[in-house]
Amino acid sequence: MEPTKSPQPQLAHTVEDGVATVVISNPAKRNAMTAGMWRALPELLADLARDRAVRTLVLTGEGKTFCAGADISSLRDPGEDPQALAVRAEEALAGFPKPTLAVVRGYCVGGGCQLAAACDLRFAADDARFGVTPAKLGIVYPAASTRRLAALVGPAAAKYLLFSGELIDTDRALRTGLVDEVLPESELGRRAAGFTRILAARSQLTQCAAKEFTTGRTDRDAYWAEQARGSGDTAEGVAAFLERRAPRFDWTAGPTAG
Repeated sequence: MEPTKSPQPQLAHTVEDGVATVVISNPAKRNAMTAGMWRALPELLADLARDRAVRTLVLTGEGKTFCAGADISSLRDPGEDPQALAVRAEEALAGFPKPTLAVVRGYCVGGGCQLAAACDLRFAADDARFGVTPAKLGIVYPAASTRRLAALVGPAAAKYLLFSGELIDTDRALRTGLVDEVLPESELGRRAAGFTRILAARSQLTQCAAKEFTTGRTDRDAYWAEQARGSGDTAEGVAAFLERRAPRFDWTAGPTAG
């Protein structure tokens, strides 16, 4: 009998009912990201951003683990800069023009936590564990990633994670703002699916403008005012409210919107 081959590491994705789901799949190594996966993520996200059928994006891991970080064995090529690959992928995820949700089960560590923090929101199973571990390897965590983490959880919590490299449970992650909701694993998928349906039904115009403004960009007020005037979303939202029906918002983000 021939030995069973492990599935190739990959970023699988589907699009259904306005929701793109990207699955980190490297089960032999707890969904650790290989160099090829880091390289592939920005291109995949760019394709999904161009798809006007996509209204929100979910990032998750295959099975019971979100992502255990970088697959160190795939990053031994001296020509590769693993931090640069990870930061490029993180920035592409943070810059995705539509709402993003990380759905976390099990370990969310190192580069996995970096990706989760780059999403707009994070829902976690109650047995999930989070950690930012460069201090265990003598690595300087990238400046952009450090700033994003500190903006999310506050300077003190960011220092705790970065200085110690210790894993934290979902109670602490929820208190610090690293996650937004914690649910039993049996309920996580259903809650995430219901919430993304809500996001997909809301005004993408509102969401994309809010995403820019909450990240500190304030130089495009005129652009968003123009988009609002031409979109029809406000008129549709008011009409739907008065008629007691679900709104049908038409404005969608293009590949460079947001």
